[in-house]
Amino acid sequence: MKRQGDLVIAFYFGSTCLKHRCQGRLCHYSKTVQLAKFPWLPQKCRIGLKPVWKSTLSTTRCLATTPSERNVSGKSQVSDSLENARYSDFPLAAVVGQDAVKVALLLAAVNKNLRGIILSGRRGTGKSIMARAIHALLPPIEIQKGSFCNLPPESNSDEVVIMKPHFVQIPLNVTEDRLLGSVDIEESLSRGEPVFQPGILAKANRGVLYVDELNLLDDSIVNILLSVLADGQVVVEREGFSVIYPCEPLFIATYNVEEGEIRPHVLDRFAVSLSVDNEPLTHDQRTEAVNISNMFSDKRHELIDQFNEETQEIASRIIFSREFLNDVVITKEQIEYLCTEASRGQCIGHRGEVFAVEAAKASAALDNRDYVSEEDLRTAVKLVLVPRAMCVMNNEQQPVQETRSQPPPPSSSSSDVEPEDIESKEQEESNSLVPEEFMFDPEGGIVDPNLLQFASKQKIGRSGKRGTIYSFDRGRYIKPVLPRGDTWRIALDATLRAAAPLQKMRRERYKDIKSLNDHRVYIRNQDIRIKKMSKKAGTLVIFLVDASGSMALNRMNAAKGAAIRLLSSAYESRDKISLISFQGENAQILLPPTRSVAMAKRRMETMPCGGGSPLAHGLFLASKVGIQALSTGDVGQAIIVLISDGRANIPLSQSLGEASDTKKSKAELKQEVLEMARKIAALSKVKLLCIDTENKFVSTGIAKDIADSANGTYNYLPKATDSAVASLAGQVISSINSSF
Repeated sequence: MKRQGDLVIAFYFGSTCLKHRCQGRLCHYSKTVQLAKFPWLPQKCRIGLKPVWKSTLSTTRCLATTPSERNVSGKSQVSDSLENARYSDFPLAAVVGQDAVKVALLLAAVNKNLRGIILSGRRGTGKSIMARAIHALLPPIEIQKGSFCNLPPESNSDEVVIMKPHFVQIPLNVTEDRLLGSVDIEESLSRGEPVFQPGILAKANRGVLYVDELNLLDDSIVNILLSVLADGQVVVEREGFSVIYPCEPLFIATYNVEEGEIRPHVLDRFAVSLSVDNEPLTHDQRTEAVNISNMFSDKRHELIDQFNEETQEIASRIIFSREFLNDVVITKEQIEYLCTEASRGQCIGHRGEVFAVEAAKASAALDNRDYVSEEDLRTAVKLVLVPRAMCVMNNEQQPVQETRSQPPPPSSSSSDVEPEDIESKEQEESNSLVPEEFMFDPEGGIVDPNLLQFASKQKIGRSGKRGTIYSFDRGRYIKPVLPRGDTWRIALDATLRAAAPLQKMRRERYKDIKSLNDHRVYIRNQDIRIKKMSKKAGTLVIFLVDASGSMALNRMNAAKGAAIRLLSSAYESRDKISLISFQGENAQILLPPTRSVAMAKRRMETMPCGGGSPLAHGLFLASKVGIQALSTGDVGQAIIVLISDGRANIPLSQSLGEASDTKKSKAELKQEVLEMARKIAALSKVKLLCIDTENKFVSTGIAKDIADSANGTYNYLPKATDSAVASLAGQVISSINSSF
């Protein structure tokens, strides 16, 4: 398709094509067309000369070419799909504000080495709209006819299909089989051999892969996505076949921070992680956004036509930028600058610097340059390194800008230097194109206060990702496995896939039995697969309250109020509450594990107080309740909230009704309590929070020793209130959930 002496450029027109007069299509055109109407093009292109990067330009074919020019399949279908897609998506140019997010999306669309972008923000902030808007800007792709994973055509192939890249959204309940691919049951039954059925990732190759609510996606699915995006291919080894196919999509993920955080490891795998909440809209911008939204609902065609010219300009820039990217050069000094910024920002690992280099190159390509400028470096630091920084500027300190060392002024002895030498030296200095000011100070603080909006805010008491309980009888079906245990549910889909390749052989074996129907499916024990299921793991909070002594009433009221507070949010978090009091000679369960607020109020109306302090029996009973709750599979971890001064005067043997002739001393009673605490430490999913209510003037430190022996958390709270106890318990729950 290239001609001698012509400049062939692939361009995405929103107006009339200059060669074939076709609306909104890709086309070839030569140096004689009106390039002057696109002033942002490189000068070499505008004057029609053969550019340096001619060898890297793709020869994308026009959809309007006749069959004599090129045997292209599906021209009319693609033309219709492009026209329909034009009016289906909200234009990116119409999004009000969010300039940083727009730039990040364009960089990711230009450079696939950035892996993708993750957007966070509260509901209704336009995250999904911008993800779909960038897909509408991507140019059509050429694929081999019949390719299930959108492979590009071979150089001498005449069977070519031109299509719009797919926009594939991964549902939250997706299984591994649907994601990667599995056995095609129908084809396998007819052929008598395993036939591969592609998964979602095959369709997403060379397109857009979108995940909404990434924080709610199952961890096993997230791990698969990380592996596939890092390798650029999918490897399926299962059920009698081995398949490897490429998968290099533009990955975009969004999530709502109010519904939980994402593992830092996941965020580190992608170049850009931004929050759409960092750029709040002004009153005028909010009004404009509402007007545009109403116009898109009522007069969609008018809105899209209004932003059509700007949209097509962005789309064409993406095409050119992808071609220019391979010719962009970044100097060693610029790489050193990015590494210095990463070191000052205390970025963990080296992915930040690697992604920053790729982002700077993409920014240069997006501006149609073959070199990286200072502004490209600033963009890379702002979008890639600042969100990864482990520091935030102290507002009490005045930011101190450190400039890079400047060369000393020329001395009088240098007046005899030739002008040509001075000019060449200045040219070398200007070619370095490194910013003179760092964005991080030597202590790791952010110099420019405006960059704080890109920094990851330190979250106190974050909820963390809930633990997961795996079972074979209840929960969400995640994957098929071989049978195990006594109780399970058959995974019919996986069982049929395992049996399908063997049906031809089994039917041959039973063909002489006339009573058998030829259409039946023969399943054997070795074909059986069962469902492995998962569900969110709640937390059981066991309030263990010392009801002995003069402070018993205050402790019980604090525990009661804290239990009611935690139960108010227990439905969403699946947490349960239990209350155990110890006084007299033994401990007793006042409230068994429950989520019912009404039951908790009813059972805690009358609570006994006074008498001895059987602390050892209280710890024994609390650990027993926790172990029993964990065995049922309803909760994933248990927290014992001990509200006491730590003093015990009733031995465990007496509480259990065992006869004893000797009376134990205070030291022996203390060791007995510490021994019970050490047994709690041995339980992997049972944690202890000790709230010390002892008066500091007569403090013995026993409560601190109990917390240390149980590897738990200690807090001194002489005047325990329901709000304070509930807050401490919530913080411990959050920290435990983050570690699971």
